[in-house]
Amino acid sequence: MSESFSTREIMIAAAAREICDGEVVFVGMRLPLVAFAVAKALHAPTAIGVFENGVLRDRSATQPIVTMSDPPNLDGALACTGLLEVMSLLQRGRIDLGFIGGAEIDRFGNLNTTLTQGVRLPGSGGAADIASFACRTVIIMMHEQRRFQEQVSYRTSPGYGNGADWRTRIGLPGGGPSKVVTSLGVFGFTAEGEMQLESLHPGSSLDDVRANTGWPLLISADVGETRAPSIEEIQLIRRFDTLG
Repeated sequence: MSESFSTREIMIAAAAREICDGEVVFVGMRLPLVAFAVAKALHAPTAIGVFENGVLRDRSATQPIVTMSDPPNLDGALACTGLLEVMSLLQRGRIDLGFIGGAEIDRFGNLNTTLTQGVRLPGSGGAADIASFACRTVIIMMHEQRRFQEQVSYRTSPGYGNGADWRTRIGLPGGGPSKVVTSLGVFGFTAEGEMQLESLHPGSSLDDVRANTGWPLLISADVGETRAPSIEEIQLIRRFDTLG
């Protein structure tokens, strides 16, 4: 039995379930910080967290963190190195899973964090490297029509390009996106590299998803409901994210 939960909490729980035990995870900012801590506590005790600021951790922070450079994330770390050291792990194929997000996403999982409607955005940071080199990526973002465009305004972080064997043809070694976790559901990708709905969050509907997606969305034949966060997951999320 599960107690009430927020949209943010089901997104964190769904993201945490994508982390497998023993994996090296490029954690990223915001929701993935909490998702990694939850996964470590529940089902992936030997997962290693890699942070863009150079921190490597084999255990969760003992106190809640808001950014990757908060003191609790440094305390007890395996190593506090630098940007070049952790990015080299990507280039050597040592990152199993990377979390990323964006201002826009398209049907092939390409992300834009550079420019939209004449507005200059923060840019790639390390996201283009994660998208290019990680064995797989999980994308986390709010599901709004202005964000879900048939073609992104600027391809900052590559997904499957224009589909099929695009990544292989241009020489990207990483595996590309495996899941997209949004505020409405969880999406996977077809063999042609196109996003498709796999599960709807409780309270969301197909009409909600279609109304907030800027292209004719593919729907999995066995689309179901996203498993609600368990009481244990909710307790952990709130323990690691005291500010909500």
